[in-house]
Amino acid sequence: MKHRLLTEFGMGSSLRRLDYTAASEKALKDALWHNSINLAELFGKDKEDMIIDVEIACQAPDAVDTERLKSVFPYGQINITTHHGGLDIPRPEAAGGNPTIMAHAVIHVSLELERAA
Repeated sequence: MKHRLLTEFGMGSSLRRLDYTAASEKALKDALWHNSINLAELFGKDKEDMIIDVEIACQAPDAVDTERLKSVFPYGQINITTHHGGLDIPRPEAAGGNPTIMAHAVIHVSLELERAA
């Protein structure tokens, strides 16, 4: 039975390149790099047993390369979904150029565990 054991949050941006994947990757790293949790080992499991469900929110969810984002994770069973959200911040007229993109990430880590009797 799948049990969610951990949830982490992150935010990332692409300042000028209009790159939703880069902003999403920064959001993932923001969530991951704030901790060092040996969750699998605590339950006698391998790191590959971790089920990692990722949700990315940005203004152009279809522009996110989810396969590229999977490479952020060194192990685990990675599932990534994208949703509309985040924020595109337009530049002032005088500055011109692309808007700043903000993407948000949520990482849920689960394991298949038997229910205690």
